[in-house]
Amino acid sequence: MAAGDSFYIATPIFYVNDVPHIGHAYTEVAADVLARWHRQGGDDTWLLTGTDEHGQKILRTAVANDTTPKAWADKLVADAWLPLLETINIANDDFIRTTDERHESAVTIFLQKLYDDGFIYSGEYEGYYCVGCEEYKQLDDLLETPDGDYAGQLVCKIHGRPVEVLKEKNYFFRMSDFQQGLLDLYESQPDFIQPESVRNEIIQFVKQGLDDLSISRSSFDWGIQIPWDHSHVLYVWFDALLNYITAIGYGTDDENFERRWPAVQLVGKDIARFHAVIWPAMLMAAGLPTPRKVFGHGWLLVGGEKMSKSKLTGIAPSQITDTFGVDAFRYYFMRAISFGQDGSFSWEDLSARYQAELANGFGNLSSRVIAMLTRYRDGVVPNGVELTEADEAIFAAAERVTAEADAAIERLAIHEALAAIWTLVDDLNGYITIQEPWALAKDPANAERLDAVLFTALRGLGTLAVLLSPFIPDAAAKLWSAIGGSGEVQQQNVRAAFDWTGGPLVTPLDSSLFPRIEQVEAGTTA
Repeated sequence: MAAGDSFYIATPIFYVNDVPHIGHAYTEVAADVLARWHRQGGDDTWLLTGTDEHGQKILRTAVANDTTPKAWADKLVADAWLPLLETINIANDDFIRTTDERHESAVTIFLQKLYDDGFIYSGEYEGYYCVGCEEYKQLDDLLETPDGDYAGQLVCKIHGRPVEVLKEKNYFFRMSDFQQGLLDLYESQPDFIQPESVRNEIIQFVKQGLDDLSISRSSFDWGIQIPWDHSHVLYVWFDALLNYITAIGYGTDDENFERRWPAVQLVGKDIARFHAVIWPAMLMAAGLPTPRKVFGHGWLLVGGEKMSKSKLTGIAPSQITDTFGVDAFRYYFMRAISFGQDGSFSWEDLSARYQAELANGFGNLSSRVIAMLTRYRDGVVPNGVELTEADEAIFAAAERVTAEADAAIERLAIHEALAAIWTLVDDLNGYITIQEPWALAKDPANAERLDAVLFTALRGLGTLAVLLSPFIPDAAAKLWSAIGGSGEVQQQNVRAAFDWTGGPLVTPLDSSLFPRIEQVEAGTTA
């Protein structure tokens, strides 16, 4: 992207039927890293997240907890979902709730337009409905369980719970009208759906033929009323998908809407079909641009199984951050998992990476460089040094790594960006080992060479602080301050991280960026 371009990125909005787990946090951190990178690159950046609060599942959860749906949603948002953003240090620009008046009124405008333009009609529908997915299911989406609590019943493959047979009069969206338009979109924009595995699955699904979509419910009343028929409420997915445009002014603020839309949309692969089929069809019907990109990332697996609130296999983010810290949480999930593929979480892997990569690798490097400048030069940064080929190689590596990381971010390959940055960590550690500044310091005759080595190491460290700021913002800011960086590290151009401005002095770190942690088992310190 050219600096100054609009970069609008949105997470899915999350159901408030329960508290968040690390699967939700994974999506939030990925979106936040991309937003922070683009923001630091000078792009006109906007990060949206939020909560989905309508639908039958929310209604049933609220009733089961002896409260109203709105009161339930208010409590979960206040006590769990907003605190999640603070727990994992998300710098979102907006938080949308589908119970917000701004959302509900804009949804009504959108619905009325589609109705007036002939894209919505009334009919009757009967099918297998999964309350957990809030979706009618085809037979190939279901399993017949031979034994157990649900023996002989059809259950949803995703939730493992029985589906219900529903028959009701509904309003339908003429989604079938957009089958060819969607296929043309996928062909003309090969990167519209990523990764490739999700793209292929979506294309095959659409090629099999699209049915019209039931978009209203009359069997319950927790939702946005259909404007021309108040006996129906809007299907929760049709409602939820519209948050991406209602939050930026659709129907109320044309200037901001034009400035922001279209968005890059990060979603879990299990909801990619909604975002890459239903959502662009809705936009086409309204005469609006389709999203810039839909990226369906993989699942977080624990013990080989997808984390699930309904199966009580979720891990709360605070279980990790309370022991390892926020930056380590963010680093681990962006580094250990290839973004776009499923990834397994284990406490052992988290602990091993923390010790080897953060504490011993980056943390120790930072402490050593600052300590040597403090010890050998009283914290004064050398200037006017004469560089050797070995020094120049570090400067070249810093420039190369900056470009490689930026290119990876453009591909949404977050793990590749971090891997590229980490080659500079390894290069600097190797450089210090070979140059042996502690040996140079023993002989005054080597003073100029020691100056060059310390200067080179510090320059590399500053580049790392800028590059890592979107990933581990707290540690990067702490390091930036210690090395005398100019201004705030978040204000530095990440695409020119190798060309940063520093001050005349460094100051000792008051503690290690990543303190050593004793052996960790099952999320607790031993």
